[in-house]
Amino acid sequence: MKDILILTPPFTQLNTPYPATAYLKGFLNTKSISSFQMDLGMEVILSIFSFEGLTQLFQFAEENETITTANAQRIFHLKAEYTKSIEPVVAFLQGKNQTLARQINSLNFLPQASRFKTLEDLEWAFGNMGIQDQAKHLATLYLEDISDFIVDCVDENFGFSRYAEKLGRSANSFEAIHQSLTADPTYIDLITLNILAKQISTIQPKLVCFSVPFPGNLYSAFRCAQWIKKNYPTIKTAMGGGFPNTELRSLKEKRVFDYFDFITLDDGELPIELLHESIRSDKPSRFKRTFLLQNGEVTYKNDSLLPDYNQAQVGTPDYSDLLLEQYISVIEIANPMHSLWTDGRWNKLTMAHGCYWAKCSFCDVSLDYIKLYEPVTAKLLVDRMQEMIDTTDENGFHFVDEAAPPALMRELALEIIRRNLAVTWWTNIRFEKSFTTDLCKLLAASGCIAVSGGLEVASDRLLKLIDKGTTVEQVAQVTQNLTEAGVMVHAYLMYGYPTQTAQETTDSLEMVRQLFELGIIQSGFWHQFALTAHSPIGLNPEEYGITPKLEKIEFANNDVEFLDKTNIDHSKFNAGLKKSLYNYMHGVGFELPLKDWFDFHIPSTTVKSTFIETCLSPNFNMKLKPNSKVIFMGNIPSTSDKGKKKTLHFELKTSSFSITLEQLKADWLLKKLNEVAVHQRKACTVAMLKEDFESKFEDFEPFWFSKPIQTLRAKALLVL
Repeated sequence: MKDILILTPPFTQLNTPYPATAYLKGFLNTKSISSFQMDLGMEVILSIFSFEGLTQLFQFAEENETITTANAQRIFHLKAEYTKSIEPVVAFLQGKNQTLARQINSLNFLPQASRFKTLEDLEWAFGNMGIQDQAKHLATLYLEDISDFIVDCVDENFGFSRYAEKLGRSANSFEAIHQSLTADPTYIDLITLNILAKQISTIQPKLVCFSVPFPGNLYSAFRCAQWIKKNYPTIKTAMGGGFPNTELRSLKEKRVFDYFDFITLDDGELPIELLHESIRSDKPSRFKRTFLLQNGEVTYKNDSLLPDYNQAQVGTPDYSDLLLEQYISVIEIANPMHSLWTDGRWNKLTMAHGCYWAKCSFCDVSLDYIKLYEPVTAKLLVDRMQEMIDTTDENGFHFVDEAAPPALMRELALEIIRRNLAVTWWTNIRFEKSFTTDLCKLLAASGCIAVSGGLEVASDRLLKLIDKGTTVEQVAQVTQNLTEAGVMVHAYLMYGYPTQTAQETTDSLEMVRQLFELGIIQSGFWHQFALTAHSPIGLNPEEYGITPKLEKIEFANNDVEFLDKTNIDHSKFNAGLKKSLYNYMHGVGFELPLKDWFDFHIPSTTVKSTFIETCLSPNFNMKLKPNSKVIFMGNIPSTSDKGKKKTLHFELKTSSFSITLEQLKADWLLKKLNEVAVHQRKACTVAMLKEDFESKFEDFEPFWFSKPIQTLRAKALLVL
């Protein structure tokens, strides 16, 4: 028995758990509150994609006479091949059956339906992939064929990372969800409820908490809560997570509380602790940011005087109970960054609560999860990383920050290196000038393999209107620094921002073309601007030249339709922007005129073809920053003397080099390299080096900017 069951309803990701339940369980551990967590979506996927699951699936479709399309008929006729191969393929994608890769790549093992028709088009993109990755892609197409069959013949709402998403998107009214819930459970519902029933029977919780991150989890959460209320009326149910945090802040719909006793907002630790206390106690309850039905009315209760827990108090995320060995790694498309989201299992952590910038006009900066910024110390972060490595046997980390703070990233990287941890990590950043060449080298040395960041609209006018705090030139310089350090860069790109003209869209695409042609961005994704109710634009639309189409809000309130004074149909740019980007990511199409990507007239770009290249022109800086820290990343060199000169021989992981100095200066440098070695925790600044040098020799600057020291700087001596 456990007091609390925390679950993520179907569906989120195949390759790794959504982290919210692990965060909450880690916190509950600190309070000695017994809990059990489950990724219900993953368990449903494993049930369907099995020999028994597919056998029942095909039988259901046949009995209901829903196999009508040519593609579905082909899959059904090959059902024996699908049921035979499904469990070996799933095991392969779970990392357990790697020898199957060669058989998959032979193209004689997997049954093929419509998804494989893209193989000829994709062969150029995947031709250089390794055996395992190519087999993962083919196996992914195979799973997508089965998914298409499910959608066509069994349940139109099915999707690997969402379920009945359309019901949760912009659901100002609860009526559509209510109607779906009064209908008979779907095929997927029945599988979901059967798995849930077994866990409820085993765990016997007093409180079931649903973490609902996205619209594609919402319907299943309500269906599961409905089942609990019918079969276990004494169990209390609660919903929290990303969806209610953004969409349900204006909740008025009473019918929601036929399913859920509580809806909580923002950080979940204190609200869930108080819910647990209210269920176990006979005393009058106090709540934190919680909706409930009181005297027949929807009531928002925030009467607890207890402060929220700071990040040092919330504990280490706990992934126990989850089926970590059974997650499925897939490769859907030839996008190097996309594979990080879908391939491999990552431990999720957060460097800082909220966003240190919190100004972007399109972002929900008025909400606590963005505006309340609180970083975690590097020491505590690495303590948690080590604890999670011990409990999960995984050394990969995805820091899921809104924007990771550069100063904290620096301290995190140093702490990782000083503890000799071999980890792989990636995160989301702002392309700001703090990401110098040396900081990027340090991040890479600590195991950082990739970053994603918002370039948004590659237009300085619009970046200023967005209040992004960056320029196109700055983005180019930062992405070059990251790329040269070996850190992959993914750019989020936006079109259709309020007041954006067709000319600015064309010019933005030209900027993106140049960034990819120069190889300083490796991955990207275009999305059309969406107005959200809690962003600065949503709160002050008239300042951005738009008119919202306001609806009566009874249930969800986030995405808002609007009219832009430009009257441009930005959606028509979608296909051309995405097609061009797909080609640029694979190193082709740079020579084509931009107009060739579109089936309608676009204005010619006004951006010079060398604009980004000019931004990257070397600008040797002879200025010293006195407070910058000096860090030596190499091993102490061997030496050889020749007359009054001394040569220092450095051996690095992938190269070696030598520098020659006057003997006395070489001896001074050797001593200082020991003092500023990365494993030394005592900070040494440029000012401290300068003072010590000039107490023994002449001016520091000629020495510091000499060719030998600049060679050392380029290879192993960082200034941060």
